[in-house]
Amino acid sequence: MRVAFMGTPGFSVPILSLLARCHEVVGVFTRPDAVRGRGRRLVQSPVKEKAVELGVPVIECTRMTPEVVEELSRMEPDVVCVAALGCLLPKAALAIPRLGCVNVHASLLPRWRGAAPIERAILAGDAETGVSIMAMEEGLDTGPVAWQASVPCAGRAFPEVEHDISYTGGYGLLDVLEALEDGEVAWKRQDDALATYAARIEKGELDLSPALPAGENHRHVLASHDAHPARALVGGKLIRVRASRPLEDELGPGEVARRADGAVFLGCVEGALELLEVTPAGKKPMDAASWARGLHAERLAWERP
Repeated sequence: MRVAFMGTPGFSVPILSLLARCHEVVGVFTRPDAVRGRGRRLVQSPVKEKAVELGVPVIECTRMTPEVVEELSRMEPDVVCVAALGCLLPKAALAIPRLGCVNVHASLLPRWRGAAPIERAILAGDAETGVSIMAMEEGLDTGPVAWQASVPCAGRAFPEVEHDISYTGGYGLLDVLEALEDGEVAWKRQDDALATYAARIEKGELDLSPALPAGENHRHVLASHDAHPARALVGGKLIRVRASRPLEDELGPGEVARRADGAVFLGCVEGALELLEVTPAGKKPMDAASWARGLHAERLAWERP
């Protein structure tokens, strides 16, 4: 089967790799190289890196302009497979492949339609989330669903959940493509009344705050990743909190406590947050106890950055 693939982040890479093993990937559409990191250098998207490695033609785009749609048409794909591209497909693009356009969406639709389904599921404290293979239409993740699978979510960090959803969705996509070619897909319309929306994570949204309960701060840490870190100001020093544990211990909001064994606790409006792993500004990740040895003030406080 001739497949055109559309995606950008690391989530999309395992899906592209699985497709390339079983089908002819005739082109990859992804977002352009972006300036990233402290060195402010141009960095390829993870999907572009994989496409170059596979020797697949790459088209960079921020939206599906008429010129990009024409590129897609020239590829004559049997199907278009999308996984976190970051833009909607116009009607002209949707009409090109003979078997349609299918999307690997990282939630159990209609829950968490939109840009940040994994983060929103974690922040909401969902016990499980999952992946849906859906037919694309002009609406935002509104198309009928062919296949779904659940993935545990409660208490798990974003990278773990993303990994499981990506591979589960990739193998599910292969099954759906086989059924699609045989004309055996049973599409099921979504119930719009049950829809919830996963808005993009805003800059600083996952920062920690003494005004939040410890459990909510902990979910900020679980949902965080390089693009949206969970940060806190402790003793006037900025840190990224990479791993934590919520406790019911009584500690005043904004207070910092250290045990003799080096354990560090941040007081919240309800309970306390134990820091397990942090990244101080300009340094590498380290366990919180090692970092805390550099805190010399007798009385410490913490706040939202």
